[in-house]
Amino acid sequence: MARITVPEIKSRKVSKGDPPVVMLTAYDAPGARIADSGGVDIILIGDSMATTVLGQPDTIHVTMEQMATHVAAVATTKPDALVVADMPWLSYHLGNADTVRNAAKLIRAGAEAVKLEGGRSRFECVEALISAEIPVMGHLGLTPQSINHFGGYKVQARDDDAAKLLIDDAKGLALAGCFAVVLEAVPGKVAAEVTQDIAIPTIGIGAGVHCDGQVLVFHDLLGFSDRVPKFVRKYANLADDAIKGVSAWAADVRAGTFPSDEESYH
Repeated sequence: MARITVPEIKSRKVSKGDPPVVMLTAYDAPGARIADSGGVDIILIGDSMATTVLGQPDTIHVTMEQMATHVAAVATTKPDALVVADMPWLSYHLGNADTVRNAAKLIRAGAEAVKLEGGRSRFECVEALISAEIPVMGHLGLTPQSINHFGGYKVQARDDDAAKLLIDDAKGLALAGCFAVVLEAVPGKVAAEVTQDIAIPTIGIGAGVHCDGQVLVFHDLLGFSDRVPKFVRKYANLADDAIKGVSAWAADVRAGTFPSDEESYH
């Protein structure tokens, strides 16, 4: 597969007959190899690593230093997929200079674009990043870094006023220069309207079938997570397989049958 670029993703619209964008999170080199070999278009080093990898209760606990470390791990695999990194909480909230400086750390670590959450309050951030030649993906709807503001993980844009605000925010992000917008946990009808109204692709997660692409979390998709949202479909149960493998090895060690003579040096 030829390497995927930002301009290629930006031009993708299902309404034009283009194939949907496939995006999956990954947080390390093995995960990135699996995602890339599986044929995804975009690997997202998501701040979801806080909950899936680091054991934190929410995404606001991940730091810039942790993000940069995991971006570098993914980038070492030199995937054909586009490498996009989440900007963690408070890395783009304190002014444009701080935003660009933090995004540059992720680009230097190996990301080819960054993703940030929010609508009209982030237009200036997006414009500053674009001015610094850093491609930006937007994120609207349920924005996990705002969990304390929302009071939990709740579906967004469920009434007419909220839907109109989200649609206007999506148009604004496109105008500011975003090359794509993630729509999370919004009604399918609202996501369909956004998708129709903007020229850049929408990538849904819990946003129905009418987006220009879909994204899921690596650990949810492959069955490593105990509890997953309604919008997740598990395509494997690797946690069960891993537990069986570890249990079988532990039993062999305790029985004295591992290592064997063939597994020892002479």
